[in-house]
Amino acid sequence: MPPPNPTKGKAPPPPNYKTIASQYAAAKRAKVAQDAKREASEADHNRHVTLGERQREALEVARKKSYETRWLWTVGFWIWMLCIHLVGIAYFTSGFLLTRLILDEKSTCDAPPTLNISSSPVHILPPWEGKGTVEGGCWHPKTFERAVVVLIDALRYDFTVPVGDDAAFHDAFPFMYDAAVRSPNNAFLRPFIADPPTATLQRLKGLTTGTLPTFVDVGSSFSGTAIEEDNLLMQLRDAGKRIVHLGDDTWDALFPGYFEGNLSRPYDSFNVWDLHTVDNGVVEHIFPLMSRKNEWDLLIGHCLGVDHAGHRYGPDHPEMAKKLRQMDTFVRDLAETIDDDTLLIVMGDHGMDSKGDHGGESDEEIESAVWMYSSRHVFGRTKPEFVTPPSTAKIRPVNQIDLVPTLALLLGIPIPYNNLGRPIEEAFSGPAGNSWDNLAAAERTAAAGLKRYQASYFSARNIEQTTTPGSPTDLWNRADDLVLGTKGKNRPEWAAVYSAFAAYQQETLQRCKSLWARFDLKNMTFGIAIMAFGVIALLVYVSRGEDDDDDIIDDPELDAAEKSLQMQGEGSHGEDIEKRMVSAALFGALPILGGGLLQAYLSGVGDYHRGAGFAALTSIATVMVTLFESKETLFRLVPKTFWGWMAVGFTLSQSIGFASNSYTIWEDSILVFFITTFGFVTALAALRLPSLADRYLSIYHSVLFVMLGRLASFSKLCREEQMPYCTSTYYASATSSTSAPWQLAVPFLVVLILPPIVKAYLVPTRSYEGMAPTWISYAFRAGLFLSAIYWALDSADNGNWIDDIPDKLLKNLSVYTAQTVLGLALVAGTTAFIWAPPCVSIITSATRAGHAQVTVLGYGNAHGARYLFLPLNILGACILLSKPMGGGALALMAWQILSLAEILDLNAITSSPIGPVMLAILGAFHFFTTGHQAVLSSIQWDSAFIPLFTLRYPWSPLAVALNTFAGQIVATTALPLLVLWKVGPKKKGLLERVSRALGMLVAYYAVEALATMAWAGWLRRHLMLYRVFSPKFMTAVVALLVVDIVGIVISLTGVRCNTMAISEVFGWAE
Repeated sequence: MPPPNPTKGKAPPPPNYKTIASQYAAAKRAKVAQDAKREASEADHNRHVTLGERQREALEVARKKSYETRWLWTVGFWIWMLCIHLVGIAYFTSGFLLTRLILDEKSTCDAPPTLNISSSPVHILPPWEGKGTVEGGCWHPKTFERAVVVLIDALRYDFTVPVGDDAAFHDAFPFMYDAAVRSPNNAFLRPFIADPPTATLQRLKGLTTGTLPTFVDVGSSFSGTAIEEDNLLMQLRDAGKRIVHLGDDTWDALFPGYFEGNLSRPYDSFNVWDLHTVDNGVVEHIFPLMSRKNEWDLLIGHCLGVDHAGHRYGPDHPEMAKKLRQMDTFVRDLAETIDDDTLLIVMGDHGMDSKGDHGGESDEEIESAVWMYSSRHVFGRTKPEFVTPPSTAKIRPVNQIDLVPTLALLLGIPIPYNNLGRPIEEAFSGPAGNSWDNLAAAERTAAAGLKRYQASYFSARNIEQTTTPGSPTDLWNRADDLVLGTKGKNRPEWAAVYSAFAAYQQETLQRCKSLWARFDLKNMTFGIAIMAFGVIALLVYVSRGEDDDDDIIDDPELDAAEKSLQMQGEGSHGEDIEKRMVSAALFGALPILGGGLLQAYLSGVGDYHRGAGFAALTSIATVMVTLFESKETLFRLVPKTFWGWMAVGFTLSQSIGFASNSYTIWEDSILVFFITTFGFVTALAALRLPSLADRYLSIYHSVLFVMLGRLASFSKLCREEQMPYCTSTYYASATSSTSAPWQLAVPFLVVLILPPIVKAYLVPTRSYEGMAPTWISYAFRAGLFLSAIYWALDSADNGNWIDDIPDKLLKNLSVYTAQTVLGLALVAGTTAFIWAPPCVSIITSATRAGHAQVTVLGYGNAHGARYLFLPLNILGACILLSKPMGGGALALMAWQILSLAEILDLNAITSSPIGPVMLAILGAFHFFTTGHQAVLSSIQWDSAFIPLFTLRYPWSPLAVALNTFAGQIVATTALPLLVLWKVGPKKKGLLERVSRALGMLVAYYAVEALATMAWAGWLRRHLMLYRVFSPKFMTAVVALLVVDIVGIVISLTGVRCNTMAISEVFGWAE
């Protein structure tokens, strides 16, 4: 069906274009107006948002800048404190460590000491051919044309005589003893007693000059300076003699330019891991020279294998026996090459203690041996019983300085001017032992030289010689008169003359020792005063207590108001006290220091250090004035809490106890008592906590803290004075320097136990987030595992566990492993610590109302958890550089530190000084658990070669420092952890709290150093001064300086990096 037709209607009129144009224009204007209004509204909103963001950004920048400024002033304060400690210690040391005046006079061939000193014109011996010349003998008839001197480093006397026990190091070097018994006219063997300190450099000075060393020379043991006073080698050189040296390169440092360059062969002397290179070099080159005697007059061979075997293994080890047998064969073969005109001397420069170390004054360290041999009959004995060498070093010993006049007279050269020794009896008594005239002449010549030296020394020091009965002057007059009376008799009593001059020499030697034991009390007192005032200033600085910490209020409303004012530019950060103290210190020090330097320069006296001393005192005075202006008074030093009194009690009792030698000897046991006392008291204090969970947790950590200390105390190295009431467990035995096989399990236990323990302390605060799982469970554990592998490789190398492997393969593997560990701990660890984000995780969830809820896991321990990375890195390096038992003890120390942080937090005493003081006690305690004592011989020099093949500066000294003071270094690095533990990102005043806590830690060590200085000065005439008090003083002051440096370089720098990382995420709290 078709569609219907549409209805037809009238069509609408067509639109007018003008109307349309006007409507469009109106709509367009409305649209433009609406868009402009909306854009204006959005611009106004954006303007407000941008302004707020800019204000917040400006506030963050201002707060960051303020923090960095305050950090710099805080570091400046601690640098100033370090300078105060350095000046005080240096001043005291300059008056305490003994020095002697070195005279410039030289002995000459044409001026024998008997020429003017002796009142008797008679001569004991008739004139001899060539008298007064080097060819015939300057002061005494010449016996030999040349000499071979073999110095076997650390040749202890009992190594050379039959003992008959089962010790590996006994009866392995029999040739010298057998030759002396079999051919007494050709050889003799005597104990050779060294004067402490028993370091090689000091011994070489004594062996060539005939003078006594002083403790001030110890510091130059590893950077020897040339000997400029008269000595044997100088006399030989001036006489035109040629000297050849093989072995220890210390001789080159002491006698530069003395040796024939085309024949001499120096070798590196400090690689204690290398037992054979030096000895093999000496053996290889000395025998060809024995057939070229016309090219040298004195041949020196210095072997180091015995010394290095002692340092590396200890005396009771197969390697020591092997090395002694090698030396026995070497000396036996060398003796066969000696002709009638050549003298052979074999000697040691010092001994070694039961662990193979030396440096102190124990009997085993000072007892060495001397053996002289000639192919013709030269030597004799004045008594038949003297034919057999002494069975022990206590019988008929010879002072090492006696070698100087003996060798000089035998070679026909003058005795060095400063000599204090006397001729060795066997060398001048004749084959029959009755040449008393020859013996008396030699003794008189040496005694006359000693009298001449004493007169010159007394004149230079403006000291008047006494003539009282029994004085050296009286003894000399008696001996000289005896020469006149004896000369005219039919049967001259030269034996009496010999004895009289010997008595004079012995008394004069004792007088010289007492003369050089004169202390500079003025400098000592000045140094103690600087240290004491520095300690007072430090204590006033840190004396703010818990109430003062509450002045920094953490209130959200106040924080918002403060932030609002700061955003408006009206807030103020205030002026920190460190800035005012540093400014005052510079104001007080610089003028005095500049004036002192100028006065020293103009006067020409060169007393530059005096200006530094007075500048230190004036700077302390100006700092104290600044503290008093800040209402910091001496009354604040009085503790207000029980915990404060406990900290004071521990510090003072420890310091006062150092006045007792027995207390100092047993210091390690005293520290265990302090640790136990603290744990017991905190366990009792936990009973007062309101929360039952906190109560149980505090008791648990207190008991754990004590138990870990007791367990760590089983790692110990006994000092000689503790015997027989102490058993060493640090090494395989009391006579070893290596670890027992069972001790190698300790590092592997540390690998298994320590990382989970650290994790267990982070999990309760939900801080085991971010980078913590990766670094602690993998990187830190890998470093510990490689450390354990290192010690296994080291033991395999020491014990020769694996046969048929390339030489030095295990050493190479162990060194590369150690370098990997240090690279992981210090290089990668430091990088990770600097760039690591906070140990937090952010979780977003929805509430029931549909709102988004953000949870930050680890927020409450953001500062502490992240900072923990730094002490763990330092701990990893120290564990590697300590022996297995020491590494285990350091792991227990880390556990103790974490427990200590929990104890302080649970008992709300994080601001109390007891925390830093206990941490300082832990550092001092673990100095002993890592195999050290306050004696020089306990320094583990072999640690310098754990990551290195040879001696390299400054890395080798740094390795020794990390080994020696590992306890103090770890404690100082972990100090900020006590302040930052369980602290959120918005906590204020953390830098100031860390600085004050560091002050409490440093104050403990500073008071200890001050006490050891005072007691060493007061007891300067005590019998145990150089055995107990002086080494303790040196250990305490070095520990203080180490803590100062570590506190500045590591702790404060670590806090800065940690705070900036936290604030970059959560914003700056202040």
